[in-house]
Amino acid sequence: MLKTETPSAEHAQLDQYPTTELINTLVDDQTNAVKAVRAAAPRLAAAVTAALPRMEAGGRLIYVGAGTSGRLGLLDSVELYPTFSWPHERALALLAGGQQAMFVAVEGAEDDLEQGAADLIATNPTANDVVLLLAASGATPYVLGALRAARAAGALTVGFANNTDSPVAGEAEIGVTLDTGAEIISGSTRLKAGTSQKIALNTFSSALMVRLNKVYGNLMVDLKPTNAKLVLRAVRLTMFATGADESAARAALEQCDFHVKVAIVALSKKTSIDQARALLEAARGSVRQALAA
Repeated sequence: MLKTETPSAEHAQLDQYPTTELINTLVDDQTNAVKAVRAAAPRLAAAVTAALPRMEAGGRLIYVGAGTSGRLGLLDSVELYPTFSWPHERALALLAGGQQAMFVAVEGAEDDLEQGAADLIATNPTANDVVLLLAASGATPYVLGALRAARAAGALTVGFANNTDSPVAGEAEIGVTLDTGAEIISGSTRLKAGTSQKIALNTFSSALMVRLNKVYGNLMVDLKPTNAKLVLRAVRLTMFATGADESAARAALEQCDFHVKVAIVALSKKTSIDQARALLEAARGSVRQALAA
């Protein structure tokens, strides 16, 4: 039996716990998700290293999953645009059962190996794409179908699973096993198995964006200010990075469509917006290198 499906030997009387003890037990078990991701850190680092040149060459991130895993992949893909200005068309998410499965479970969709392959092929994968394949069991047919189609197309495949020796991790070019063991509520992989996948995806995509010069120091300088909160964040980030007052920071941002990187370089080097853009382009988007030029 898969570890994620094996009834836990602990907390066999969970349904009889007082509510406070029940809450504490569920929370405490989540710490095992962090430990599982920490153990997989070398594999995540290998995935970032392999993905970087493909992204620099114009490749896409394509997330594939079913159920909770698929929804977590879709969430990571969606958040890349406002956080890092990563283009929508370069972060795709394939969910067994289609987009409606984000809100309503589509029973049986995850068992369709051929549909997984067909959905992946429909994205016209290339060798520069990175396909992230998510399955707590590590054997979801829909995900395996997509994995095999991605490999046939020459794309980089990164398989995430919560069981050791799984097909998804074993058949992918880079396998990331998040060994979270049995769940407190037997088989409910929306618990710590899901948490570990969320952490792993956050870690992978954030590290990749750092390597793509989307971060200066630890500042989120390539955000897309799509609402009032993010506009204020852009102003604060510019002020913090340059020492400029709010008026000067806002004025520079208004001249460059609130592109924080450009405003930082323009203010720090006391140059024009056009010159700041040119410096950043020559530095491949690196604020640090543009400031040193």
